[in-house]
Amino acid sequence: MNAVTTHQAIDLAIADLIAGARSLVSSSLDTRIATAEACLEGVISVAERWQQAGCEAKRSGDTAVGRAEELLTGPIATLRYLRLIIKTLGDLKQYGKPQLPGRPRQVAGQLRVPVFPTPLLFDGLAFRGLKGDTWLEPGVTTETIFGSAPARLLRQQTPEARVELVLGAGNVSSIAITDALTKIFQDDCTVLLKMNPVNEYLGPVFQDALQPLIQCGWLRIMYGAAAEGTYATQHPQIGSVHITGSTDTHEAIVWGCDAAIRQQRKQAGDPLLTKPISSELGNVTPWIIVPGNYSARQLASQAESIAASITNNASFNCVATKMILTARNWSQRDRFLGMLRAALERTALRYAYYPGAADRFAQFSGGSQAGSHGRLPWTVRAGVNIKDDPLLFQRESFVCVAGETQLEADSPSQFLQRAVDFANQQMTGTLAVELTVPDDFRRRESQEFDRGLQGLRYGTIGVNQWAGLSFAWMSPPWGGYPGATLADVQSGIGSVHNTYLLQRPQKTVIYAPLCMSPKPIWFSTHRHPDKVAQRLLALCAKPSALRLPALLAAALTG
Repeated sequence: MNAVTTHQAIDLAIADLIAGARSLVSSSLDTRIATAEACLEGVISVAERWQQAGCEAKRSGDTAVGRAEELLTGPIATLRYLRLIIKTLGDLKQYGKPQLPGRPRQVAGQLRVPVFPTPLLFDGLAFRGLKGDTWLEPGVTTETIFGSAPARLLRQQTPEARVELVLGAGNVSSIAITDALTKIFQDDCTVLLKMNPVNEYLGPVFQDALQPLIQCGWLRIMYGAAAEGTYATQHPQIGSVHITGSTDTHEAIVWGCDAAIRQQRKQAGDPLLTKPISSELGNVTPWIIVPGNYSARQLASQAESIAASITNNASFNCVATKMILTARNWSQRDRFLGMLRAALERTALRYAYYPGAADRFAQFSGGSQAGSHGRLPWTVRAGVNIKDDPLLFQRESFVCVAGETQLEADSPSQFLQRAVDFANQQMTGTLAVELTVPDDFRRRESQEFDRGLQGLRYGTIGVNQWAGLSFAWMSPPWGGYPGATLADVQSGIGSVHNTYLLQRPQKTVIYAPLCMSPKPIWFSTHRHPDKVAQRLLALCAKPSALRLPALLAAALTG
C-alpha cells in the first residue's frame, strides 16, 4: 500500500505542475513527440509487471482469460493510445492536420468520420470485419472538423498554462493513465493524477512508465481517499477536474455530500465546485436484439458476445451489459437465452475484487445464491419488467447481474423504434448501447435501421458487438452523449481518447458481422486468449507485418 499523500505534498506537487504547465504550453511539437515516444518505451518496459500486479490484486492469474484481460485493458490499450497520438502529432508536423483513415461522409445533416480500423497498427487484419465511424454534431463541416486543436498543438495559438486534477478509476487499469495522457498531449494540461484506492498498487508502475512526463513536470501522482481528493479538487491552483467513476461521486464533488444540501444547491444553481469538470460515468447498458430468423451460429456468436460483455473484468465495467431488450413475440428468444446461459456457464467465476460487490449482488440479483470464496455467479434475470424491478433499469449495479425484458411490437421495425425510445427514456445513462440486427433487416430496412442509430442518445453504439471495444481502440472519442449538464450529468460531460482530434463528437458507431472468425480474443470462451494477447502486445510494442503470422496463428487456437 502506498503512503497517503499529505496536503503539504499535494501543494508541492501542484507547484511543480504549475511550472511544468508553462513549459508544456511553450514546448515544441518535436519535444512532445519525443516525450510520448519515451513514454511508449516506458510502458513496454513495465508491461509484464503491470499484468502481474493486476492479476495478483484481482486474483485472476489462474485463468488465461484473466491474464489476457490485464494485458489487453492495460498495457496494450495504453500503447495503442501512445502510438496513435504520436502519429497524429507527426501528421500535424507534416501536413498541418491529422490524417484520417477514410473520407468523412455527410449523412442526414451530419458528418460521419471513419476512425477504425487504423492503418498504423494493422487493425484491418488484427480486427478483421470490424469498423467504426464517429458522427459529429450537426453544424461541424469538413473545414471545421478538427476545430482549433491543430493550431493550438502547433503553437500557432498559445494555450493557457493549466493544471488538471484527474481522479482515476479503480477498475480498468488503462483508464487513469490514458485519461492523464489525453489531458497532457491533447488538452495541453499538466496533470495531478490521483490513484483510486482500489488500484493504487499501479501507482509505482505508472510512475516508472511515465518517468519522461514526471521529469518534465507534466505529471505527478498522488494517493489517498476522499479527504485527499477533496483537498486537491478544491485547491485554488487546480484549474479543472476530470473524473471517471460513479454518478454518486460526481454529485458529491459538484454539489456536496449531504443529500439535502445537494438538492438546495441544485435548485439554486449554486455548485460547490465552480471550476470546469469533465467526466465519464456509469451506464445501465442496454443490449437491443432486433427480432429475426437468425442461424444457430449467429445466435451462438451473439450470445458469446453478450456473455463477454458481462464477464469482462469480473463485470466491473461501466459498459457491462445490464439489460437485454427482446421482442415478446420473437420465436428464438428462449433458445437464445439458453445459449447465453450456456456461454456464461463455460466461463469460470471470478473473484469479486471491487468493494461492495457482495452487497450490490444481494440488492440486484433477485435472491440468487451469492457463491463462495468471494466469487459471485454470472446472473441473468429473464422476464423482468420496469414496473416490478425499477432498480435494474435505473441504477447501474456494477456487479455481475444482467436483466432481460420484453417489449411488445408487431414487426422488427416497430420493435427497433420502441427499443430506441425505451433505452433513451427509461434507462439511466448515455455512455453505450448495443444492437444485434439480422442481416436481412439491415438490407431490407436500411433506412429504418439508420433512423434507429440516429435516434439512440448514446456516446457509443455497438452493432453486433460490444461497445467496450471502442474504448480499447483509443482512436474514437469515449464519453457520454452530448448535452449533459452539472444538474443532469447522465454519463458525464466531455470525452477522452479521440486521437484524431475530432471536434464536437456526438456518437461513435462500431459495426461487426453477426459471426466473427477466428473467435475474438475478448470472448470469455476463447481457449487461449493469453497467447493472442502476448502477440498483440508484441505488435503494439513494435508494429511490423512480420508479426502478423504469429498473431494469426495464435488467434486460430480460440
